[in-house]
Amino acid sequence: MGQIVHFGLGNFARAHLLDYTADAGGDWQVIGVNLRSRTTRDGLAAQDYAYALKVQGVGVKQIAVINTILLASEGQQPILQAMATADIISATVTEKGYHLDQNGQLDLQDPVIAADLTGLPLRSLIGFIAHDLAQRDRPVTILSCDNRPGNGDALRQAVQQFAQAAHLTIDWSLARFPNAMVDRITPATTDLIRQECNDPMAVPTEAFREWVIEDCFAGPRPDWPDVQFVQDVRPHELRKLRMLNGAHSFLAYAGLAQGYDFVHEAISDPQLRRQALSLMMEAGATLPQDIQDQVPAYAQALLVRFDNTELAHRLDQIAMDGSQKLPYRILDTLRLGATPVLISAVRAWMSYCIAQTALGKKLNDPLAEDIARAANSAQPERKLLQLIGAEDLAPLILE
Repeated sequence: MGQIVHFGLGNFARAHLLDYTADAGGDWQVIGVNLRSRTTRDGLAAQDYAYALKVQGVGVKQIAVINTILLASEGQQPILQAMATADIISATVTEKGYHLDQNGQLDLQDPVIAADLTGLPLRSLIGFIAHDLAQRDRPVTILSCDNRPGNGDALRQAVQQFAQAAHLTIDWSLARFPNAMVDRITPATTDLIRQECNDPMAVPTEAFREWVIEDCFAGPRPDWPDVQFVQDVRPHELRKLRMLNGAHSFLAYAGLAQGYDFVHEAISDPQLRRQALSLMMEAGATLPQDIQDQVPAYAQALLVRFDNTELAHRLDQIAMDGSQKLPYRILDTLRLGATPVLISAVRAWMSYCIAQTALGKKLNDPLAEDIARAANSAQPERKLLQLIGAEDLAPLILE
């Protein structure tokens, strides 16, 4: 029997990795780990860890591959014991779960990382992986399923930096950190979805799904259907991050400013639609030459996905953690060629931060307090750009 220990049992993990694993069949089981909230664990435990996945246009699938879910708040030893025998340790902890600074380095001053470095109990994905590897005597694949460029490389580097700071000795030959690109639009669950599925833990998602993984596993893996195992994930990753995620972030901030609540509403606005398509095409022009011919069809396919009214993908869900997302969804592309739409995307984020702060609302962002201080400063736009490492772009954005 193969075993996956997965950190972060939110909707995306349950619509993507767990769906693929259920389709793979065989004897693979998943042990989930949640670092903070117990809500998902308690809800799934009440129904033997099975749940309904409502796939739009396809129907409802019953997913039953979770064996149990462990909580960091209930003790780290059961988690470390499960990790010690895992073939794969995977994660969907969102961008902020990597605790990186704006230069992509592990932030040793981050309160969670600093606490993990001083001793136990552990509270971060990075700390758990480092301590597992320090005790490990068998190979393991550590698989990031988060929307970060070079996610496997970033995770490995963060763990290495943690291990060095914590004076942990690790045999790095036992671990592989493949890069991966994941794609499936998965909105938050609504009461209507719960009622339709007769399941309080139901997850809605689109029929489309894509998973591209670097082919460098340390040991066995499930027979995941339709997964592309490749030597180089980067072209696929850049296509998705710059075109899909970049357009999503633009629509989130610009759409909220226009009073829209959902992606399908924002993309129906003629001006926003033109701008989103322009952003996709401009971002597509920065991609590696060997996938340039995919750009027009991919852009049109994204518009169809964004038009999907049944998904009800909330703009405020996409707007979360903007300080973590904009650097590689928008800024990296902007540095390769200044365009009006990319500039307007950054301006829309700044306006959103300033407006929310003026209303006394705290942003859902790991830098929320810093954002509020910047928004209330004498030069709010310039301070906000500094927060996301975009000082070099200030002449373009603030002109």
